[in-house]
Amino acid sequence: MTAWRRHGIALAVAFVLILLVFHSDVRDLVQIWWNSTTFGHCLFIGPVVAWLIWQRRAELAQLTPTGWWPGLALVAIGGFGWLLGDAGSVGFARQLGLVLMLQGAVVTILGPNVARGLLFPLCYAVFLVPFGEGLEPPLQTITVAIVMPLLHLVGVPAVVDGVLIHAGRYYFEVAEACSGAKFVIAMVAFGVLVANLCFLSWRRRAIFLAVSVVVPVIANGFRAFGTIWAADLTSIEAATGFDHIVYGWVFFALVMAAVLAIGWRWFDRAPDDPAFDPAALQAVPRHRTELLIATALVLATVAIFPSWSAAIAGRAQPLPAHIDLPDIPGWHRVPVSTRAPWTPYHPGADHYLFGRYADVSGATVDMSIAVFGNQHEGKELIAFGTGVLRQEDRWVRVADLPDIVDRAGAGGSAMRITAPGPVERIVATWYRIGDTTTQDETLVKIETMKARLLGGPQRAVAVHLSVEGADPRPIARFLAALGPIATVADRAAGMR
Repeated sequence: MTAWRRHGIALAVAFVLILLVFHSDVRDLVQIWWNSTTFGHCLFIGPVVAWLIWQRRAELAQLTPTGWWPGLALVAIGGFGWLLGDAGSVGFARQLGLVLMLQGAVVTILGPNVARGLLFPLCYAVFLVPFGEGLEPPLQTITVAIVMPLLHLVGVPAVVDGVLIHAGRYYFEVAEACSGAKFVIAMVAFGVLVANLCFLSWRRRAIFLAVSVVVPVIANGFRAFGTIWAADLTSIEAATGFDHIVYGWVFFALVMAAVLAIGWRWFDRAPDDPAFDPAALQAVPRHRTELLIATALVLATVAIFPSWSAAIAGRAQPLPAHIDLPDIPGWHRVPVSTRAPWTPYHPGADHYLFGRYADVSGATVDMSIAVFGNQHEGKELIAFGTGVLRQEDRWVRVADLPDIVDRAGAGGSAMRITAPGPVERIVATWYRIGDTTTQDETLVKIETMKARLLGGPQRAVAVHLSVEGADPRPIARFLAALGPIATVADRAAGMR
């Protein structure tokens, strides 16, 4: 049996076993690729990687694969990243860790020479991991900034409130889906591929990547403007229906073609140029190891991290059997709103309370407390579609407001939201995890990782305060009477 066949079989076995061990993460990835319009392009990354490898088959055949134990470092880095993601319920870290473990298996089982020959396909596999949703808020802002002057230029009367545009006869929301983030993310993946295949100069590659980002951002702004202008000229039903068809099937292809046309004259790599020089990769690597030992070490290293996760999975904070909303001096409980009903969404909470308070002036504040004894996949303090706004909610975010600070100096994130009516609300949010009170969702994930891996308080608490209308002063008065959020959260978790 040839060396390539033996090493290929060993790599295939390692891949299958790794994918089976982390089957839940594989399932989550496939579901995201298949169901998310933002990450639908990920479905094409696997075939592209396979094609890139096939393009290198003649050069690879001139290399000799060999076991190489230093590649285990990449396996371990990926495994530890997966563990951090598992401890903090961060899907991106788990999925990236899985991809890194697979890349490490390639390096360990095939050796450094082959890995260098496969460097770009291996790196390009990172695009299998969905990422980039954080681009949506700034891209919403950029889209609004492009749309408004264009509407004024063509004579459409328009005013903007956060991400809401009142233009002519209609209201429009520049929602996350309209930000162009999915277009930009897909164009980055496309731009990286073209930059590698069509350019040799790193300067030209960088410029092409910049164009691949800037052009779709500007184009998306013009698309949003065109939709609003068309609605003003015809009807909103006709404009939005046409927009979805054009944007989904034609617009993306036109912008890709435009980006290629811009870069065409500067292409400096011929399509049939070899991807790498096999003669430069013939050195006998140090630290070689036998194939069976290399494969066994890969699988043993991979097995450490799910075993570690299982060992800490049972950690949980004992919670009281029943909790109540606190009594607040100067405030009394009243029935919740029926004019503008709203409640935060925390489906995995062990305890959840929601109620309304009023003071002698008649001002009202809604308070919500969600308590988790521990967190794991499907039971998370912070997850997509949970918290202030749920997925497909009637309420939408209009704008972020300055933080609202409690008596202990802990700032809560403030958000103005609206629903059909129209009705408005301001919502302030604090999280209590470990010994930290914060509104920073990234810090919540970090503290969750620390609690899961190192011990300490496992409880996690979300506190939301909300007021109808656009005046946040009742929340400030309520906070002054309520006291530190940390004390409220710890009492709800039975810790004080």
